[in-house]
Amino acid sequence: MPRYRLTIAYDGTDFHGWQRQEPPGKAPLRTVQGVLDDAVRLVVREPVSVVGASRTDAGVHALGQVAAFTASTRIPTDKLPMAISSRLPRDVQVRSSSLAPDDFDPISDAISKSYRYTIAYPTSRPRIAPLFDRNFVYWQVHQLDVAAMNAAAQRLIGEHDFTALAHAVNTRESPVRRIHSCVVATPSPGRITIDVAGNGFLYNMVRVIAGTLVDVGRGQKAPDEVSEIVASRDRTRAGQTLPPQGLCLRWIHYGGKDVLSEP
Repeated sequence: MPRYRLTIAYDGTDFHGWQRQEPPGKAPLRTVQGVLDDAVRLVVREPVSVVGASRTDAGVHALGQVAAFTASTRIPTDKLPMAISSRLPRDVQVRSSSLAPDDFDPISDAISKSYRYTIAYPTSRPRIAPLFDRNFVYWQVHQLDVAAMNAAAQRLIGEHDFTALAHAVNTRESPVRRIHSCVVATPSPGRITIDVAGNGFLYNMVRVIAGTLVDVGRGQKAPDEVSEIVASRDRTRAGQTLPPQGLCLRWIHYGGKDVLSEP
């Protein structure tokens, strides 16, 4: 039976995250996996379970989430994105589809992922918060030293125990992750982006990294202090966990092949 790989984009604002959630005795919560499962079942006309690569939290967005399912359908593979998307709510889209090996696992087969955290800041007075993209940025009123943030970001590159930069580390999994790159940029006036790529991330890790780099940008921490924070494995020494709306899953790589063109 064929196995299909999907690339999915979504606005996470009105979702309780990716993973299906069915509280006992209550109606299921609105999740991306839940609406996608329902749409795929309508298209292929058989029970399926869509497995996603990354369990994004409530309010977190995605451009390149990857998911897979197994089903027998006569619909051509290149027609599946339109067929499935037509049965999805407007805040989710299937952007591409392809045939995958029978044993393809979106979670364990991933070799690297990239997230972007976007920060908005005032460029003039009065300090007016963003309106139309307020659900996609973290608004803060302080001037930030981007050069210092970038210098601090370089201290994260490499393989480290990231216990200090994560929330509620699962004792059953290793806290060691490898960061391939971490870049802070100002793509336009009033915007700062933090792009982090690595072989995997702990719970809330990117949001804590962003919060720590903001502390550096405000002068509350020195760039060199980030290395000390990582080595300490002490969460209380790192910055706050920034809100979810600024975070977006950009891409996931499998075997060196991109699953989404750069936006």
